[in-house]
Amino acid sequence: MQWAKQHPKTTAFILGLLSVSALPPYYILPALFVGISGILYEQSQLSQNKLKSFALGYWFGFGFYGLGFFWIAHALLFDAKTLGWLIPFVFIGSGGFFGLFSGIVLLGSSFFKTPLSKILGFAAIWTIMEWIRSFILTGFPWNLLGTVWGFSDTMIQTAALYGTYGLSLITLIISGAPLLWLKAPSYKTLKQSLILIIIPLVGLILYGEYRLSQAENISGLEKIRIVQPSIPQDLKWNDEKLEQNFQTYLALSQSPGIKDISLIIWGETASPYPLSYMEDKRRAIAAILPPQTQLMTGSIDYALKDGRLRPKNSMFTIDHKGHIVAEYTKSHLVPFGEYIPFRNILPKQIRPVTNVISDFIPGGGPQTKQILNGLKVGISICYEIIFPHQILDKKHKPEVVINLTNDGWYGNTSGPYQHFISTKMRAVEEGVTLIRAANSGISAVFNAYGQMQGKLALNQKGILDIALPKQKSISTPYGQIGNLIPIVLCLLIIGLSFALEGHKLK
Repeated sequence: MQWAKQHPKTTAFILGLLSVSALPPYYILPALFVGISGILYEQSQLSQNKLKSFALGYWFGFGFYGLGFFWIAHALLFDAKTLGWLIPFVFIGSGGFFGLFSGIVLLGSSFFKTPLSKILGFAAIWTIMEWIRSFILTGFPWNLLGTVWGFSDTMIQTAALYGTYGLSLITLIISGAPLLWLKAPSYKTLKQSLILIIIPLVGLILYGEYRLSQAENISGLEKIRIVQPSIPQDLKWNDEKLEQNFQTYLALSQSPGIKDISLIIWGETASPYPLSYMEDKRRAIAAILPPQTQLMTGSIDYALKDGRLRPKNSMFTIDHKGHIVAEYTKSHLVPFGEYIPFRNILPKQIRPVTNVISDFIPGGGPQTKQILNGLKVGISICYEIIFPHQILDKKHKPEVVINLTNDGWYGNTSGPYQHFISTKMRAVEEGVTLIRAANSGISAVFNAYGQMQGKLALNQKGILDIALPKQKSISTPYGQIGNLIPIVLCLLIIGLSFALEGHKLK
């Protein structure tokens, strides 16, 4: 305690690092109790110093986001000669920028003095900042704290009511509860802490079990095949391997049982060829398809814009005649991956790096497509799936959402597992069957309750044949109303926190 008091910023940084272990794929939930209640206790020792509270939150976030997002650095290893020097800056940049969000959270919670109001205010402000992270500077809502329950179908069901943001709110209240005891150790405060932990947990369990009891586990008519070739990323775009890779996809697609398949799905940019231009490659795909079968694949495409040919990250669905029956272009592009923000005003020393990254054309947003004689599908490509309440065409809700992705860039880091859990959360929130097809995994199918129907593990080569559920989609409050629910809930809790303080903000 004395050391922590003498080194508050270092303590905050360590608590942030520790909290990362509660996230997928580790799920060490006690670490989040230590991290959240610990940082709240440290802040409560600062009296009313707002600047120090901000600094404490900033260093907590520096550790939490710097380590939590460090899997991104793995992508730089594929061109280590050009980009390897940037690896330390992934940690520094992620922690340095996103630490501002948690700095604001601690600054806001410094207005609350009593332990209960501080816990509630902190939880609500953190949740609001998670939501703001989803759209500021194009957004990056990765590692929402509600995902720490991703290991349990039961514990995530309330996301259908108030989304992952609402689940983050409850998680933070539970994790901050030990502050009641830390501030004034006694049997009474221990009991209060346990009540603040147990009641929400029991609520999550009871609602989760009730909702899962409503799930219908009846198979429908459509049977899909996910193809996961697990092609190493350093070979995926090797000029000498392009045709071999394409043939690998075709060979796996033709595995026994293809006559029973309605839809074959390849992952993001699985086709190394622009299928809208290359009819011979579409014919090669059509040649393996039975009459009733269609094939959906990610593919790089090209279009003229601003007088030059620019790439698009696209999806094409092809029938047995080689016709394109549906297409989609990724709209939410990855900054520093598919485009460079402020490319033209960057320092001259960095501009050579920007030439390595293409300037992709964005699509027009979520769309619902009809394939297989009327099946309504929504498409998301890669990290588009991490954005709560932004993956569907709201006016034309699909029955199924298909996420084409390629996590091969990130190896065996935590990144692919966290991306996988984000997909599961979207299924629960929106109440849709969600199919995830990844080049190297993790590929899976979730029903409208987030229950996994089948899976291909990370780096596993193979196919997954599975019948889609008969009950493909259901209505959820969050799916209908969206982020208004958790944000209003957070504002009400902030109001309650001030009421508990017994004074108004001056």
